[in-house]
Amino acid sequence: QVQLVESGGGLVQAGGSLRLSCAASGRTFGGYALGWFRQAPGKEREFVAAIHWSGGGTAYADSVKGRFTISRDKAKNTLFLQMNSLKPEDAAVYYCACRTGAIRTYYGDYGDWGQGTQVTVSS
Repeated sequence: QVQLVESGGGLVQAGGSLRLSCAASGRTFGGYALGWFRQAPGKEREFVAAIHWSGGGTAYADSVKGRFTISRDKAKNTLFLQMNSLKPEDAAVYYCACRTGAIRTYYGDYGDWGQGTQVTVSS
């Protein structure tokens, strides 16, 4: 059974940085895509970034391109999201998720989820 555990959220001032981590366990992830999604109060869960575990191909939401970087440490089975130049509109609960196969940007295509980590950005 896949387990995804996020960490690294917190309170940061606008313009600051945070690095989120997601410890993945329960299987080997070759052939899987792992992604980050976020959900703000009253809003639908939205795609942030994803990476194909084996090949390393990535995808980003337009709203975070150039500011966020997704990466993974295959030896440690850990997914990262480096977030720079944070804006108040980036505030949300950030979730790690995985799916078999190619990267998708719709949250409904991901079957396994972590519990989320809160990111708060003060203006």
